[in-house]
Amino acid sequence: MGNSILDTKIEFLKGVGPQRGDTLKTELQIFTFKELVQFYPFRYVDKTKFHEIRDIKPDSHPVQLKGTLRRLESVGSGRKRRLVGRFRDNTGVVQLIWFKGVSFLEKKLVIGGTYIVYGKPTLFSGRLNMTHPEMEIATQANMEQSLSLEPVYHSTGKLEGRGLDSRGIMKLQKVLRNKLSTEQVPETLPDYFIKKFRFTDRRKALADIHFPANQNALTIASNRLKFEELFFLQLKMLSLKTRRKSVLRGHVFASVGQFFNTFFKDHLKFELTGAQKRVIKEIRQDIGRGTQMNRLLQGDVGSGKTIVGLMCMLIALDNGFQASLMAPTEILAQQHYTSIKEEVSGLGIQVGFLSGSIKGKKRKQLLELLKTGELHILIGTHALIEDWVEFKNLGLSIIDEQHRFGVAQRASLWKKGIGAPPHVLVMTATPIPRTLAMTLYGDLDVSVIDELPPGRKDVTTLHKTENGRLRVFGMMKEEIKKGRQIYVVYPLIEESESEQFAELKNLMEGFDAITREFPKPQYQISVVHGRMKASEKDFEMQRFVKGETQIMIATTVIEVGVNVPNATMMIIENTERFGLSQLHQLRGRVGRGGEQSYCILMSSFKLTKEGQKRIETMCRTNNGFEVAEVDMELRGPGNIQGTQQSGIVDLKIANLATDSRILQTAREVAMRVLEDDPELAKPHHARLRRYLESDKTYRTNWSRIS
Repeated sequence: MGNSILDTKIEFLKGVGPQRGDTLKTELQIFTFKELVQFYPFRYVDKTKFHEIRDIKPDSHPVQLKGTLRRLESVGSGRKRRLVGRFRDNTGVVQLIWFKGVSFLEKKLVIGGTYIVYGKPTLFSGRLNMTHPEMEIATQANMEQSLSLEPVYHSTGKLEGRGLDSRGIMKLQKVLRNKLSTEQVPETLPDYFIKKFRFTDRRKALADIHFPANQNALTIASNRLKFEELFFLQLKMLSLKTRRKSVLRGHVFASVGQFFNTFFKDHLKFELTGAQKRVIKEIRQDIGRGTQMNRLLQGDVGSGKTIVGLMCMLIALDNGFQASLMAPTEILAQQHYTSIKEEVSGLGIQVGFLSGSIKGKKRKQLLELLKTGELHILIGTHALIEDWVEFKNLGLSIIDEQHRFGVAQRASLWKKGIGAPPHVLVMTATPIPRTLAMTLYGDLDVSVIDELPPGRKDVTTLHKTENGRLRVFGMMKEEIKKGRQIYVVYPLIEESESEQFAELKNLMEGFDAITREFPKPQYQISVVHGRMKASEKDFEMQRFVKGETQIMIATTVIEVGVNVPNATMMIIENTERFGLSQLHQLRGRVGRGGEQSYCILMSSFKLTKEGQKRIETMCRTNNGFEVAEVDMELRGPGNIQGTQQSGIVDLKIANLATDSRILQTAREVAMRVLEDDPELAKPHHARLRRYLESDKTYRTNWSRIS
């Protein structure tokens, strides 16, 4: 398979050469024929039929015509010069107009010639017009070629400078298609797959995805290539998962002892939900098997992931091991430290806190206690993975809000285990759509906490524009009168220095308006923004946490990490500037006590369709997984928070937002293949093994991504 025509370097394709080849490599990472053929169109122009002029309507979709160029004249002079043509078929006339390339077109176009014309019809001064239409002499060959779906490719300014706009790339794809038609293109799927799913062969699929004769041919080619892409991704991840479970030893947590039982009986302040009990049971099965656990725990904001994590830590302690919890920010890590230390008070458990700000004698003492095993639980930031942090016997590592850590940082925790890597529990309050979780975390076992603790009320979400401002102020005063607290959040802008100041100005203008409405000494206000020193931020946040201020005006620094059960109102200014996932995270800062809470989405009157959809979704549902599905539908899977740095393979043709059924099928087939033949050693799986070994896309060591 290594000698396939597809492995040929791109510069050797006719029409490419060294200069264009270098540009394709730097701009699109296209190095070989294979990468060019897998650079798929992102849409198609429908040229599957010729329209008659009498049938076309102004401002309709672009249409394709066949007729005669009857007249051609140059109108005006200098920069205002334009070329006007009269084009006719048997049913009517349309006027063709060009403002650019006039001299070139005057020489090229032939009056009386029969042409294929493609363009968007408009009405001007009562006449049917087409501005800058595509023109091609009608020959028998291109008449047949014209009746097709024409591919459209992404390009860049540098590529266009080399003549490789969408049409230029299409020409290269045609050259490559003709070349592949006479060469052997290796099949990747077993014959029994092709027969069972009635797939077209790979060479035809690659030809038809670029130049489909009709919609049916495109669908057949697309389904085959999407399945192939998703199947190999799932096969690789599931095979690594299988291998890890069969080969990689893990600590055996055989017993549930005094720490866990005493905590459960005497310290647990509320009844666990059914979902929490189910997840603890799943984790207990994992950590008792003798293979290393790699489990993702998903749960919406406030669903009780931390208490589940703590109870798993207690099982580690009952079996003579230490446990750690790593959080992405010092605020969040400190919050975990404070709450866990309070939860285990009286159990004889030593809990330590470590971050970059813990230095000198304090750090030295902490590390010594950790090394001797006297410190049972260590909570902190990414400082936990530094080389100078040594555990006596780390048995369980919990990572909170994992998408904020890079892959290498997370993998560093593996080295902290003695004799065997620690069990890993990854927790996230960012709900991930099911299809994305199967792709991002296909090698992890996934647990979901899908119910909120009893007594929690859904947050009521309302949308208001500026004319509702006074009503919002009134609602704020009512909440403060009840002794409650309020967040007012402004969007964070990071693009440039000047825009950072604009962000601050926006926040400070809001601060001025609110202080006029809520004057001292009756009301106290905290302000937190990105340009403050860490110590100042912490001071202001602590004032709010202690209840010394009733209103906190902030940028998105409070998105993760502030737990104030007394806060019952979240006002989000300029809602249209936030992503859906971020809006849901911000809303999760309220509704953490037993009182009814509110999230007010303030926006301008003018909203894009996407903005309207985001606000409608927020007002309709509190379900984070539903919110995440809409978010992926709107933004695409590559932009969902955290996935950019998570190690996910860039999908070339499949779309996780729309191809969930194909993904589900691909995963089920991959599971069946591995159950039957874990090493892919059987003759009928030889193609699968060869393709996995030869394709660099599937060489990532997914099992190290925890």
